[in-house]
Amino acid sequence: MSIATTDLFSLGLDERDRLNKELGGGIPPGSIVLIEGDYGAGKSAMSQRFTYGLCEEGYQVTTLSTELTVGSFLDQMHSLDYDMVEHVLDEHVLFLHADIGDSNTFSDDDDGERMDLLKRLMDAEVMWESDVIIIDTFDAILRNDPKFEALVRKNEERQAALEIISFFRDVIAEGKVIVLTVDPSTLDEDAIGPFRSIADVFLELEMIEVGNDVRRQISVKRFAGMGEQVGDTIGYSVRSGTGIVIESRSVA
Repeated sequence: MSIATTDLFSLGLDERDRLNKELGGGIPPGSIVLIEGDYGAGKSAMSQRFTYGLCEEGYQVTTLSTELTVGSFLDQMHSLDYDMVEHVLDEHVLFLHADIGDSNTFSDDDDGERMDLLKRLMDAEVMWESDVIIIDTFDAILRNDPKFEALVRKNEERQAALEIISFFRDVIAEGKVIVLTVDPSTLDEDAIGPFRSIADVFLELEMIEVGNDVRRQISVKRFAGMGEQVGDTIGYSVRSGTGIVIESRSVA
C-alpha cells in the first residue's frame, strides 16, 4: 500500500527535473536507501542531487564524503548548477570530509594503526542529528575499517555488519533517512549482502552500451513505502551546468 506523498521526504526540483516524480514523490521517512553503482556510474552526482534537492525543500542534511573536501564539494556542486553556498552558510547542510587515509576525521596516526572507522562513525553524534544522512562512499569506510576487514577474512561478514546495521535501525526509528552509496565491485558479495537485505530503497545505477553510446539508468530493485508508482527503470544523464537529467524510464 502506498503512503501519502505529503509524508515523504521530497527530493524537490519538480520544475527542473523529474527525478522526484519518477521516484514516486520522495523517500519514505524511516528508510535506509542503498545506491549501488560501479565507478563512473554517477553515485556521487546522484547523492549531490539528493543533497541539493532536500536542502531546497527545507530539510536538514548531513553529507559525508570519503573523496571530496568542502572546497571540491562546493566546486562540483557548482559545476552541476546546484548552488550550495547559501545552504552551507545557513547550516541547512553539514558537510563532512572523511579523510580515511590520513590523520583526520576517521583515522589516527598516534600509534600508527588504523582506527575502528565504523565505531567512530557511530560516535559522531552531530552528523546523525539531521533529517537525512548521506554517506558517499560507504564501501570505502567498510574496506578501511580494520575490525570489519578482520571479520571478513574469517568469513564472518554478517557479524561484521551487525553492529552498524543495528545502529542504522536505531537512527531511522526516529523517522530519519540514511542514504549509502556503494561500489559493489570493491566488496565481497557476502560483505555487501546484509546491507542490501536491510535497505528499504535499493537503487542500482547502471551503465549500458547502446551502439556507440553509453547510457545510464536507475534500476529500482526495491522501494518499500513508495508514494506514487515507481518505475522499474529510469534513464538519466549527468550534464555539466545542468546536473541530473531524467531522460526516459528505460534505455531499451
